[in-house]
Amino acid sequence: MALILNIETSTKNCSVSIANKGEVVAFKELNDINYSHAEKLHPFILDAIREANVAIEDLNAVAVSKGPGSYTGLRIGVSSAKGLCFSQNIPLISVDTLRSLAHAISVEEGALIIPMLDARRMEVYSSVYDANYNLIREVKAEIITENSFSEYVSDKKIYCLGDGSAKCKELLKSANFEFIDNTYPSALNMAKISYNKYKISDIEDVAYFEPFYLKDFIVTPQKKVT
Repeated sequence: MALILNIETSTKNCSVSIANKGEVVAFKELNDINYSHAEKLHPFILDAIREANVAIEDLNAVAVSKGPGSYTGLRIGVSSAKGLCFSQNIPLISVDTLRSLAHAISVEEGALIIPMLDARRMEVYSSVYDANYNLIREVKAEIITENSFSEYVSDKKIYCLGDGSAKCKELLKSANFEFIDNTYPSALNMAKISYNKYKISDIEDVAYFEPFYLKDFIVTPQKKVT
């Protein structure tokens, strides 16, 4: 048995799953515009453990979505994952957020998958995968224009998904682009990835691991009330 708790908090989707050898046995998720991760995450973990009919002591590892994504959301998820790993003396596994998002869909051979997370204004965090989820282009923060991803537009179908894809529809006009709405990174799609990493001991140093923010966190000052 290889029981792994998967935690996803990089966007407004607060998501938890427990998987045994990559197969999900319990799942809790809430897509909340208010980003209620601090209130929901720990109850979701406890609910998932009860649903799976296991104990925290039965866990073999904890996997956490490492980013990019929301600064606060990533901090909450990583802090919770580290706490569990320290207390249970079990490994910490990190999962690339965009990689797990890409696994939300399956596409025909030859097609490409571009998972996108919404950043500021016309900017997205994105990467490019082939139909077998092999990385074609690394993660970037980029401002979307009508020429974005033009190097991939030929006779291939390109599937864009994630909360960053909506802002691209008006600019990416090629008929090759398909936009998949209402998709978010989810602990459901982390299960097989985290299990594969667990099998080869691809783990993190619990003490020193930090989320992958991609960009520095910027504090926006509040406007003065006059």
